[in-house]
Amino acid sequence: MRPDGRRHTIKDLYHEDTYYEFLDRRWRWVLISGLLILVSLVGFIARDGLNLGLDFTGGTAWQLTVAPGKQVTSANVRSVVEGLGIKDPKIVILGSRGIRVESPQVTPARELQVTAALAKFGGINAKAISVSEVGPSWGRKVSTQALLALGLFFIAIALYLSLRFEFKMAVAAIVAVIHDIAITVGVYAVTGIEVTPATVIAFLTILGFSLYDTVVVFDKIKENTPQLSTVRGLTYTAMANRSLNQVLMRSLNTSLVALLPVASLLIVGVGLEGALALREFGLALFIGLMIGAYSSIFVATPLLAWSKEREPRYRALAERSSVRSAREAATSMPSAIDDEDEFADTADADGAGAADSDGATGGRTKPAAKPTPRPTATGAPGPVIQPRARQQKSGRKKK
Repeated sequence: MRPDGRRHTIKDLYHEDTYYEFLDRRWRWVLISGLLILVSLVGFIARDGLNLGLDFTGGTAWQLTVAPGKQVTSANVRSVVEGLGIKDPKIVILGSRGIRVESPQVTPARELQVTAALAKFGGINAKAISVSEVGPSWGRKVSTQALLALGLFFIAIALYLSLRFEFKMAVAAIVAVIHDIAITVGVYAVTGIEVTPATVIAFLTILGFSLYDTVVVFDKIKENTPQLSTVRGLTYTAMANRSLNQVLMRSLNTSLVALLPVASLLIVGVGLEGALALREFGLALFIGLMIGAYSSIFVATPLLAWSKEREPRYRALAERSSVRSAREAATSMPSAIDDEDEFADTADADGAGAADSDGATGGRTKPAAKPTPRPTATGAPGPVIQPRARQQKSGRKKK
């Protein structure tokens, strides 16, 4: 609801003229994020970790495309492979005729037996089957490099934001990034989707996007911070909330433009073509983009406002704003009651406001109500933020 009493419209969102109260409901966002992280943690523990791919665990993989008209099911392929002594093989059906079989590392003789059996099952030549082997040392190396890249990314975030903004903004951004990683990893843990190097690349990509969206919001907050010393009754939370509204359209547009091609990648590449590599990359990217857009507004900024309100300067501003708002509310209440009584007495004396010759009522009109101050995060009424006046287009033609 806007300060003038009317509801928000799409035009308000387009013109960055919204007045949504994001930070007054910060505990609601804490509850939602906490619930998502809890579900992710439970899924991670229940499934005994992530479903790591062959590049992390090591092993042997066979990939083939069966002959046309051949019925392919996971149960049929599993019976063929387990009949040769392969325990707990991982069967992936790619599209309508593609098959990928993964197992722990086997001997060369066993590898040839499985290749021949799969060729017979698929009605194709054994040379048409792609066989790849990954050793355990390679998997450990990939895992170590992924964790190293993640650590360097966090260090880069902390240094950049501390120099560009301040240390508390860096901490809020890092917490938001960790929040995004935890929920995205939780989705993979709950669903059991395989984690591959393509998934790790997608993780690093979404971290960059989440950081970009957070920097956009923080930059607007830094730009509006000088208003705290010029606008009467303005608190840090109210200023940060207004900054969020000013960049809301930009954040939504950025997220939507990024999500559309990723969604088409999943629908066409994975749904229609059955490309497994695209699913591993696109799903992590799609989830991360949505979580990153959410965290920049509902995690990073509320955390920053909460930490800044603990500083003596901004805590004093909030206390003075609360005292001033309470004093103004107390002094305006008797005046409003007197206006109501005067209006009622005048209406009775004039015979309930008889109409004059021009059609206007004879009684005095009721005084216009003053805009009600919007409550702040502390619970006290805050400064009245008047709607921004829109420029009217002139009908006069330029000479």
